[in-house]
Amino acid sequence: MNKQAIKLLLAEDEVSLGQIVKESLETRNFEVFHATNGEEAYTIYKKENPNILVLDVMMPKKDGFTLAKEIRAENPEIPIIFLTAKSQTKDVVEGFNHGGNDYLKKPFSMEELIVRIQALLNRIPKQNNQSEITLGNYTFNYTKQLLVHEKEEILLTHREAELLYHLTQKKNEILDRSFILKKLWGSDDFFNARSMDVFISKLRKKLKKDDSISIINVRGYGYKLIYS
Repeated sequence: MNKQAIKLLLAEDEVSLGQIVKESLETRNFEVFHATNGEEAYTIYKKENPNILVLDVMMPKKDGFTLAKEIRAENPEIPIIFLTAKSQTKDVVEGFNHGGNDYLKKPFSMEELIVRIQALLNRIPKQNNQSEITLGNYTFNYTKQLLVHEKEEILLTHREAELLYHLTQKKNEILDRSFILKKLWGSDDFFNARSMDVFISKLRKKLKKDDSISIINVRGYGYKLIYS
C-alpha cells in the first residue's frame, strides 16, 4: 500500500457491493476500511482517522444519517458522501441536513463515485493539509494529531487537534467561544461549554513545557492562544 494512499471509510451493509467498491478504490490509491453497520463504522472512524467517508444510509445498528451527525459534531471538515436507494427530494435534503457533502443514488458507476470523491477531497481547505505548525518550542502536526517537543511525541485526540488548530489560526487573537463550540461540538450550550473547558485544560498541560505559550480565558468572549 502506498504510504500516501487516501484513507477512506466505506460503510455499506451489502457485503458484495462493499467488496466491489473497496477493491475498485484500492486500485486507485485508496486505503479502504469497510464496515457493514453504523456502530462498526464509528469504531473504525475513531481508530483510523480517515480522510473521507462514504456512508450507506440504510444500515443496521446505526443508520448513515445518525452516524454522519455524530461524526460531524466531532469533525466539521471531513467530507461525507451518502449512498442510498432512496430518490425522493426530501431524502436528499435530509442527507445534507445531517452533514453530507454529496449524495449518490444506487445503482451508481464506480467512475462517478471516484469523480465525486476527488471533487470533495480537492475542496478541503489547504490549511487543513498544512503538515506542521511551529508553536513556540513545539511542532504541531495537525494531520497526524501530534505535538513534538524536542524528541518527545505527544499524541492528541481528534478534538484536541481540531481545537488547537483553530487556536493557532487565531494566534494572539480571541477565538470566539460560541463559534468554536458550534463548529466542534455542534451546540454552544452549557454542557458543551464545560466539555470545551476540559479540553482547554488538557491542551495547557500538553503545552506546559514552553513557558512562552499560554491559553488565556477571555471571560465572556473566548480563548486566546499566545506564543511568539
